[in-house]
Amino acid sequence: MSDRRGAARAARGHARRDDPMITLSEEGGVRYLHFGSPWIQGAMRIARPFELEIDYVRDMMAWLLFLAPPARVLQLGLGAGALTKYCWRRFPDTRVTAVEVSAAVLACARRDFALPADDARLSVVLADAGEFVARPAARGGYGVIQADLYDRHARAPALDGESFYRSCRRALADPGILVVNLFGEDDACRGSRLALSRAFEGRVLALPPVPAGNVVMLAFKGPMLRVAWPQLAERAHALAAERLPARAWLRALRAQQGHFPDFGI
Repeated sequence: MSDRRGAARAARGHARRDDPMITLSEEGGVRYLHFGSPWIQGAMRIARPFELEIDYVRDMMAWLLFLAPPARVLQLGLGAGALTKYCWRRFPDTRVTAVEVSAAVLACARRDFALPADDARLSVVLADAGEFVARPAARGGYGVIQADLYDRHARAPALDGESFYRSCRRALADPGILVVNLFGEDDACRGSRLALSRAFEGRVLALPPVPAGNVVMLAFKGPMLRVAWPQLAERAHALAAERLPARAWLRALRAQQGHFPDFGI
């Protein structure tokens, strides 16, 4: 996640099959979702319900540096619905599918966090995320997959093995990007990074950790990507105008790519 309220860290995303004890809190005009613990599973600024309130959640939109909004986006792990709502509202030509295992989490997102009802562009599916992406019908179907899969303990992603990431890769269109939120114990995060790198043949990038410790990873499928830095800088400027930390993303990419004349992965 993001910051734990009044302390160090928090988690967000996936609910266990034995539906969590859902609690809400509010502070400073922000409503928080908890699964029976102080850890934050999602947040919404009440006055701006379709904005992204948490820093790592904003980082999960970093794929916009490389891709225009695709025809279809898949969200794995609903939480308070922030990413699902954002994509549905901001990308009018995109169909958004969210997969959530807990009916209680879905009901809370609709009742307390302004998640719209399903319509022609929004569909929320009650299912296990791993089973969903492994379905033959999912293959090649999504330009972007956003995975934020945590239970109330937040020690490691609920799904993050190499097999799961390979299923996500197969479910991506060509080109496509998988975005993963990593948070938890150091050994678990190292294992997650390794599994993701193996599944995507090393074509992965890591954004710098946010203060709470979350690291957002991007994994790429499709032809080798080459983009001139001025083009990326122009795109980052446009995204920064939409209140996304795109200039920080660009600095992070430059740090990883060195002084090459263009960005490549």
